[in-house]
Amino acid sequence: MKKIIISAILVLATSVVCAQRFAFVDSEYILSNIPEYNDAIEEIDDLSIRWQKEIEERFQEIDRLFQRFQAEAPLLSDDMRRRREQEIVNKEKEAQDLQRRRFGAEGDLFKKRQEMLRPIQDRVYSSIEKIAKNRNYEFVFDRSDNANLLYADTRRDISNEILNDMGLRPSNRRTIEVSPELQRTDPLIQQNTNVGTR
Repeated sequence: MKKIIISAILVLATSVVCAQRFAFVDSEYILSNIPEYNDAIEEIDDLSIRWQKEIEERFQEIDRLFQRFQAEAPLLSDDMRRRREQEIVNKEKEAQDLQRRRFGAEGDLFKKRQEMLRPIQDRVYSSIEKIAKNRNYEFVFDRSDNANLLYADTRRDISNEILNDMGLRPSNRRTIEVSPELQRTDPLIQQNTNVGTR
């Protein structure tokens, strides 16, 4: 009797698992096909470079002030020496504050990135959610970094559908990434001429 109950539970569990529908997307691929995203990334990178240069210039100015101070220190009065030291310390503190304000965890770069990329990412998510609900997918995985998805059948990849739903045409040809070692050793891959590398 116990064996019958265990068998029945296993059959039910298997049918529940089999009934689940899932798909995956490659968010990196999707985002790389959105012109506004690429433009935003370029603008953010330019802004980051400009801000980094501004900060480096401030620190270079501080280095020049310090070197000049060291050269002139023996000739300065105690009062003048303290004022110049304080000036250097204040300028260094200002430069560090600017660096934190620009590049800190909640800094200007983070805020700019959120402001420019969040709407695009929200559009992608909305499209994924819409397609998932229309097709009754219970799970949609992201394989963009290949860290958590060890294998995925390309028939389950809905990345191009997401782009089409957003009114975009995929510009990059989708192919499966296959290591050279696997290409040499796997007979199925050797037979399949449609498999390539990106």
